[in-house]
Amino acid sequence: MNLLRLLILGAVVYAAYGALCFLLQRSLMYPGRAIDVGRQPPLSPGTVPLRLETGFGKIEAWFLPPKGMEAGSKRPVFLFFHGNGEVIDFLPDEAEEFRAMGVGVLLVEYPGYGRSEGTPSEESITAAAVAAYDAVIGRSDVDSCRVVAFGRSLGGGVACALGRERPLAALILQSPFTSTRPFARRMLLPGFLVRDVFDNRQALAAYPGPVLVLHGIHDDIIPVGHGRELARAARRGRLVELACAHNDCPPDRGEFRRIVAGFLRDEGILEPLTP
Repeated sequence: MNLLRLLILGAVVYAAYGALCFLLQRSLMYPGRAIDVGRQPPLSPGTVPLRLETGFGKIEAWFLPPKGMEAGSKRPVFLFFHGNGEVIDFLPDEAEEFRAMGVGVLLVEYPGYGRSEGTPSEESITAAAVAAYDAVIGRSDVDSCRVVAFGRSLGGGVACALGRERPLAALILQSPFTSTRPFARRMLLPGFLVRDVFDNRQALAAYPGPVLVLHGIHDDIIPVGHGRELARAARRGRLVELACAHNDCPPDRGEFRRIVAGFLRDEGILEPLTP
């Protein structure tokens, strides 16, 4: 009888633990919504602020045009999707690296993050990504055939979700995960309790375009096995393993730029270097 009572007590405690994790999982998954930002966005000269309408509220985005652009020309654009512990206020310096390649950058905020309305979820964040895509391809300085989605960590899930909804010239994923279900199992919970799955493996299996996966071999938050599996799942996947962990990736910004630029040139998204 004592054993039976212990088993019942254990089952009750586990059920309560599972219920608590289920209710609180979005607080754990989207910590960046707690980051305080100023009422006014810290925009650098030339940045174009956007307020995008979605069914989940208005979303903030910033468009940074490419550097050295000739009047009347159309250039590639990166839709940049950040990690779950960031906001777009942190990203303009990184955007400068891409702008220097001759690429425009659209920094897209998530619902409930920064100055954006709503609450984050797979559905609402995907809607924000779609709204951002639809807004940027209408610009006269953007080549709608050369739109690239760049996603870091959680942002990799957003980029892959966008690839299911809109045509993309390429996907670039930094430190991505196969889906969020394995992280539930780390917490001794079944994967079906996950509300926002972001099934990147399935998305890449269906995506016809080129995919660049960059992943740190010392990553203990999203192990490199996730990146390797995604590169194998993609129809046209390319994997680059870097000597870094999760939060210090990439270890060499210059090498990172060369890898990204080389990938874009190989895929015809950037013009080849002149001899």
